[in-house]
Amino acid sequence: MASGKDSDRTLGYMTRKDTEVKLPRPTRVKNKTPAPVQITAEQILREARERQEAEIRPPKQKITDSTELSDYRLRRRKEFEDQIRRARWNIQVWMKYAQWEESQKDYARARSVWERAIEGDYRNHTLWLKYAEFEMKNKFVNSARNVWDRAVTLLPRVDQLWYKYIHMEEILGNIAGARQIFERWMQWSPDQQGWLSFIKFELRYNEIERARSIYERFVLCHPKVSSYIRFAKFEMKGGEVARARHVYERATEKLADDEEAETLFVAFAEFEERCKEPERARFIYKFALDHIPKGRAEDLYKKFVAFEKQYGDKEGIEDAIVGKRRFQYEDEVRKNPLNYDSWFDYVRLEQTVGNKDRIREIYERAIANIPPAEEKRYWQRYIYLWINYALYEEIETEDVERTRDVYRECLKLIPHSKFSFAKIWLLAAQFEIRQLNLAGARQILGNAIGKAPKDKIFKKYIEIELQLGNIDRCRKLYERYLEWSPENCYAWSKYAELERSLAETERARAIFELAISQPALDMPELLWKAYIDFEIAEGELERTRALYERLLDRTKHYKVWVSFAKFEASAAEQEEDEEEEDQEETDAIERKKECIRRARAIFERANSYYKDSAPELKEERATLLEDWLNMETNFGNLGDVSVVQSKLPKKLKKRKPITREDGSTEYEEYIDYLYPEESQTTNLKILEAAYKWKKQKLATSEEEYD
Repeated sequence: MASGKDSDRTLGYMTRKDTEVKLPRPTRVKNKTPAPVQITAEQILREARERQEAEIRPPKQKITDSTELSDYRLRRRKEFEDQIRRARWNIQVWMKYAQWEESQKDYARARSVWERAIEGDYRNHTLWLKYAEFEMKNKFVNSARNVWDRAVTLLPRVDQLWYKYIHMEEILGNIAGARQIFERWMQWSPDQQGWLSFIKFELRYNEIERARSIYERFVLCHPKVSSYIRFAKFEMKGGEVARARHVYERATEKLADDEEAETLFVAFAEFEERCKEPERARFIYKFALDHIPKGRAEDLYKKFVAFEKQYGDKEGIEDAIVGKRRFQYEDEVRKNPLNYDSWFDYVRLEQTVGNKDRIREIYERAIANIPPAEEKRYWQRYIYLWINYALYEEIETEDVERTRDVYRECLKLIPHSKFSFAKIWLLAAQFEIRQLNLAGARQILGNAIGKAPKDKIFKKYIEIELQLGNIDRCRKLYERYLEWSPENCYAWSKYAELERSLAETERARAIFELAISQPALDMPELLWKAYIDFEIAEGELERTRALYERLLDRTKHYKVWVSFAKFEASAAEQEEDEEEEDQEETDAIERKKECIRRARAIFERANSYYKDSAPELKEERATLLEDWLNMETNFGNLGDVSVVQSKLPKKLKKRKPITREDGSTEYEEYIDYLYPEESQTTNLKILEAAYKWKKQKLATSEEEYD
């Protein structure tokens, strides 16, 4: 007894296991080498076709008398009716049924089947087409008319029904009836093809006026560019130039703002070209270029350039080419109005043309595109639009007031609390100076210092006042400059240089003293050098030495030591210049020896500092000793090179490990310096390490012996 799990009432006495399809176990291919005889796919298909059995077809029946025919018809009708009962929605069954009745020459029954099918689904236009074809094929003209009439009444939006109906009437020669059907169809406002079919129908019978009236109704029903162009071409084909021009003019009045207006204007201009009216065509092109948006006028520009090359003069051709480039720039600035490079190129193009009003218009449009964020990097290109605009107004148009307004508006627009542009302030001030308006220039620079002080503004303002000889103003400006930026060594140096040029030595020295006493400086080495050079130029050697000592209290950089030593070495020459020429040579040599002794002492101090206080600065110490050696060599007979050579280090190439990010280790070569005092310490360390090694070795041998 099978279990309830395996049993199933629908399977009868079999179990579910018996009904399972058992597939053969796939055999493993042991030998994968290719067979000596290969079989192609074509051979396999040919063999399959040869072995295919012939199709089994039912035998043909021969009907010998009316009784058998009646039985056959009854049986077939019953089959069709059964199929319809099972699938009433299946159109193919209805069509086969009707066609079979038609083949039996029983037209009444066939017509009845078609009527029953249409009653079930009258929205299916295929049924109506087949029904009307049945009536037409069997020459039931009135019945066919009846079918077509019912079809177009129930389905007026199916164009195929109208075409077939009209075609039948036209074949029958019923032109008036076909025209009447067209009129009925036009009341439903069909698409363009329907109207064009009606027009072609009238033209086939040379009804020009009727076709013209249909075109008038057509453009009212479909007021599109293509409709008017077809209408104008129809008139042109008939030789009616005035009528065609009138159609184009009506189209331009109604469709000037249409998306396809470019096509209309091109067609209108080409029409005028064919009529030998180049001036009219040129006017149409220019009108179109002024009214159509630049993004949709690309083809129009190409046509205009080609037209000007054919009919225009040199100026017209250049104007057309400029117009084409203008269109490109308009397209670029329309897509991205913040692309200031495109605006620069556009302005340059207009400047080559020379139309001042248009150039101003482009500049105004360009500067209206203010950067979206108040960050200087967004404004750096934008601000040059204002600069170029102001320079154009000043140089090209020579309009002083307009230039002044441009600078004023630009300075109002910039957010000076966040950032500013010194270039704009300076250009505005220089413009006022060129106009001999010194008060206006001072006002602009004063506002600049008050709102957005910058180094460039202070430098230029001081330069202007210095050229004018206003020393008191220069001093006040330097004071303001240093109040704003007390760490600026350039300002301190220039202020002191100004006082020195005015022979105000004490004022210059006081400025330098005040400068080096500042808690923070941006380039203190330049300031100290300027101060030292100032004292040397004044011949104040003791003051210079004191300055060097004060500088060494702040920094022990080797360059300071070298500079101090070189100063001491050259002090003898400066003293010689001050004394008389007939002084004895012996005194000069003694004085030079004293200077060399002083320079050598400074080098000794520097070497001692690096040796005792900063032993890690080996490279700086080596550089110092090399400079010392060069100086001793330059002294000639008075120099003592051996003093320095005993202190020179040895250069050693060493390797140090460097760990990479991935954990691996690599070695890098570097130069190390071994000084004489370090070599003695190194030798002692080597002897100590050897003694330890010997002692350890003796201890190990004793343990092995025990």
